[in-house]
Amino acid sequence: MFQALFDRYSWDEVKASIYAKTDKDVVRALQAPKRTIEDFKALISPAALPHLEEMAQLSHTLTQKRFGKTVLLYAPIYLSNECQNICNYCGFSLDNKIKRKTLSPMEIMQEARHLKDLGYDHILLVTGEAQQTVGVDYLKKAIRMLRPMFANISIEVQPLEEDEYRTLAEEGLFAVLVYQETYHRENYRDYHLKGRKSNFYYRLDTPDRLGRAGIHKAGLGVLLGLEDWRTDNFFTALHVQYLEKTYWQTRYSISFPRLRPAQGLIEPKVVLGDKEFVQLICAWRIFNEEVELSISTRESEVFRNHIIKLGATTMSAGSKTNPGGYTIEEESLEQFEINDDRPVEQVMDMIRKSGYKPVWKDWDRFSVVAG
Repeated sequence: MFQALFDRYSWDEVKASIYAKTDKDVVRALQAPKRTIEDFKALISPAALPHLEEMAQLSHTLTQKRFGKTVLLYAPIYLSNECQNICNYCGFSLDNKIKRKTLSPMEIMQEARHLKDLGYDHILLVTGEAQQTVGVDYLKKAIRMLRPMFANISIEVQPLEEDEYRTLAEEGLFAVLVYQETYHRENYRDYHLKGRKSNFYYRLDTPDRLGRAGIHKAGLGVLLGLEDWRTDNFFTALHVQYLEKTYWQTRYSISFPRLRPAQGLIEPKVVLGDKEFVQLICAWRIFNEEVELSISTRESEVFRNHIIKLGATTMSAGSKTNPGGYTIEEESLEQFEINDDRPVEQVMDMIRKSGYKPVWKDWDRFSVVAG
């Protein structure tokens, strides 16, 4: 399991190594026919910032080579804001005194029909981590209801056991997103104060369980703003590299959530500026030509408009981050404040004006590339 590899690394030593990279290391990484994990360190280091234009051009070329001029659109359906964890960066935290809601089967269908009418064929089901309320049985029923309506169903819920993932895959589950939040093992408990999520290694082992269960796609990432973003992304890259070698039949995606305002949230410990964010996305594409890179509505209109040409391949649009937010309880508590609140039609228009094609299914993208 990845844990054995992870334990061979020291956070402080990795961080020092990244910040010690030189201009020569960056040039070598950019010119390499195939990049190593050491090259990735160079590309995310401060020494790479003067090479940002070159990185952007290379990232653009590599993205078009692999994915064509397409952007996959998806939308989240927040099924529940009930949660048994206390996490000081999340609006759904157990200690946040808010109205809790879990969608009924009828409400789930109402939200789903709204998104289907907009054209969505790829949805992400999101819940808080409340095993008794929104456990496997609840998720299984939701997937079973929605499978005839959508080509791809993904989930972002509490980590599950291997056999539970298999059960959901049999119902039609396509992908699972599970974010480590931070790979800083010692500081992890500073953010996860109570609940199952406070178990660092159980969460770290989740992608291994996904791989063994044969899940089609796994999504990884960290919450940008908790710890040093460069070091956290090194460990994410190390994790993805291990997974690709071990579970080669599974596809992988990376998301880049920046800490956003929400009720009861902490302030970011580390601020990632837009220039460094572009560097990070380009570094990922240059390091890994196959991985999908996803940008959510946490980011601004301007940023999302420009990042399409620099490596992003997947976007949410018109998102609501509260249960029933599309049609039922539009004013209920959000998990976080979105930044780009444009309706999906405007986002699609922006994508087209950028010279790209918005697509609704994964295989649409590959048929476009093949054609």
